[in-house]
Amino acid sequence: MKKLFLLSLLTTFCQITIAQSLAQRLDSLLNNPLLKTSEVGIAVFDLTEGKSLYRHQDEKLYRPASTEKVITSVTALAQLGTNYTLDTRLQYTGSIENDTLKGSLYLIGGFDPEFMEADLDSLVDAIAQSGIRHITDTLAADVSMMDSIYWGPGWSWDDVPNSFQPYLSPLMLNRGCVDVTVSPTAKDSLPDIVCSPASDYYQVSNLGVSHTPFAGKLKITRNWLHGGNLIQVSGNVSRTTTETLSLYDSKAFFFHTFANRLKERGITVSATAYADCPIPNDSLTITPLYVHQRPIRQVLKQALKESDNLCAEALFHHLAKQYAFHNRVSFEDGTDAINDFMKKNLGFNPENYRIADGSGISLYNYVSPRLLLEYLKYAYYHPDIFHPFYESLPIAGIDGTLQYRMKKTAAYRKVHAKTGSVTGVSSLAGYAKAANGHQLAFVIINQNVMKLRQARVFQDRICQLLCQ
Repeated sequence: MKKLFLLSLLTTFCQITIAQSLAQRLDSLLNNPLLKTSEVGIAVFDLTEGKSLYRHQDEKLYRPASTEKVITSVTALAQLGTNYTLDTRLQYTGSIENDTLKGSLYLIGGFDPEFMEADLDSLVDAIAQSGIRHITDTLAADVSMMDSIYWGPGWSWDDVPNSFQPYLSPLMLNRGCVDVTVSPTAKDSLPDIVCSPASDYYQVSNLGVSHTPFAGKLKITRNWLHGGNLIQVSGNVSRTTTETLSLYDSKAFFFHTFANRLKERGITVSATAYADCPIPNDSLTITPLYVHQRPIRQVLKQALKESDNLCAEALFHHLAKQYAFHNRVSFEDGTDAINDFMKKNLGFNPENYRIADGSGISLYNYVSPRLLLEYLKYAYYHPDIFHPFYESLPIAGIDGTLQYRMKKTAAYRKVHAKTGSVTGVSSLAGYAKAANGHQLAFVIINQNVMKLRQARVFQDRICQLLCQ
């Protein structure tokens, strides 16, 4: 009995010593010159032991950047469920007689952020296979799931033409973007331009010159300041280059391209409605024709592994839809859904934080490392949430946004974490496997950083210490 007591005492002493040693080593990193002009908040928790290992300014508020997606993802898995799907539907009023739909056909948006050309073809195929060749009334798009505000509060206006900030809508084709590939031809000649998805919704101005250095730097953009969809190519084209540009009005791009594809298949419409025409409430007969389903796990993986903003905003708006129980949901409804979960499930007062969007783009988001840590803890202690969440996180040195970080270190393969980067902010939040087999949760938020690479090196060093 005495030996067991001594062994237990020795084990406890060793654990305390290790914890002290870890804290001391983490403290030593705070002498980094990086922190002379910037701030950092750090929180580390031993999930196996159920105790805090390290805290530094973890109650302070910081802009989380894309670690905001941890909050969105955990809440979505908890509230929507792991079997939830994001649905794009076809429904019609009236009846199909011979090859004619005597009524209207509605394309109903469900904010599927991964809806691509092949999925669009599946909609057209479903209509053709139903035998419909003519629609007597209208072809309409119902985008009543969310309001007409297509950017989030606190988003930067000059990010507009970039693919990471598309015009949000319940109907998104190719993420609301067009892929523009420019290839050189003979010297001093116009380059070849291929755009995908192909559509006459946008126009192309080719002012490029092949293999002509004095023509200046290659530019691929659109006239976004005027809300236009004129894709402009200019400058020297010396090699094949692809640029992805957002298009103005995602729903109109989707609906216009969809209508064109129907026409190409010989399906005619007597009247075409604008791309925001909900099914009338007084419709007596509404018949389902086809449902395209997107599993939440697929959206979750893209949101976390690749830090995809559109996927995170889709989850955010589906949370809003479930929480608000009404159409035309807004960013405010999404915030309310997050705040309600935060209060009821984590016991944190949402008035102490600011959640403005689902992706972390907004300049208005403010959270603490401690709050983010609570989401990581909640996920870990709920296996049905933890497994899909953990599997979707980038792995150090292997994939996603951590593919090129922490290779040939103790953290290689042992860190599964979400990165975050916006101007002045670099963050990292997730899980680390310690050498003793314990699972750790950690959050690091660097704020007011001029060179983000320095912050990433600092974060990687912390992860190495945790895994050692």
